[in-house]
Amino acid sequence: MTMHPHLRKAFEQNNALKVISGLNNFDGARVATIVKAAAAGGATFVDIAAEPSLVESIRQLINLPICVSAVEPKLFVSAVEAGADLIEIGNFDSFYAQGRRFEAPEVLDLTYKTRALLPDVTLSVTVPHILALDEQVQLAEELVKAGANIIQTEGGTSIHPTHPGVQGLIEKAAPTLAATHAISRAVDVPVLCASGLSSVTAPLAIAAGASGVGIGSAINQLDNEIAMVAAVRSIVEALAHHHQVRV
Repeated sequence: MTMHPHLRKAFEQNNALKVISGLNNFDGARVATIVKAAAAGGATFVDIAAEPSLVESIRQLINLPICVSAVEPKLFVSAVEAGADLIEIGNFDSFYAQGRRFEAPEVLDLTYKTRALLPDVTLSVTVPHILALDEQVQLAEELVKAGANIIQTEGGTSIHPTHPGVQGLIEKAAPTLAATHAISRAVDVPVLCASGLSSVTAPLAIAAGASGVGIGSAINQLDNEIAMVAAVRSIVEALAHHHQVRV
């Protein structure tokens, strides 16, 4: 398995930024706006729905690595054939609102099935935040043994901040930061901290042990490309500033 060199370098430098358009977002024009903003703002890679025609159209717009997300292993095969560079089991957030839960055995089973279909493609797997923290760590260790190359955390959807402003942003990020801290110490693959992050909390994710961050709603809910580019750039700058401080 060879990871995209652009991606590997960003993970090694602990400043990877993934912009997520949404696992259930099949609006081609909307996804195009998000990924163009991601590229213009300096993101490392993008994460889109596992739909072959969507992959093909986005591939023509940007040179960044393209990750596709799904919870059905067979969807990955045609998306990779269409040009996806890596695959992600998860971005479960959109399912929780529908009452759909993903438990550890199912996520592990999806990982085995995906690896059987695509043994050589870079594979990221999200650890569900509905599990207790020690169960998240245990699952992450099992996922790496099953062939996961990247572990992604989540948790933003379960938190409804009680404070406005910066304190609210930190409250919202707390579950995914806690998972990152625990999981990054247990596995030897990159951990991507995602869900509920912002330019305020992205550096905290790196400090907690993440090799990169995934940003979705902080960008894809904005209503124009200029605002999206500015949001991406603010996170890139926050990650870069964090490294200057640490050095």
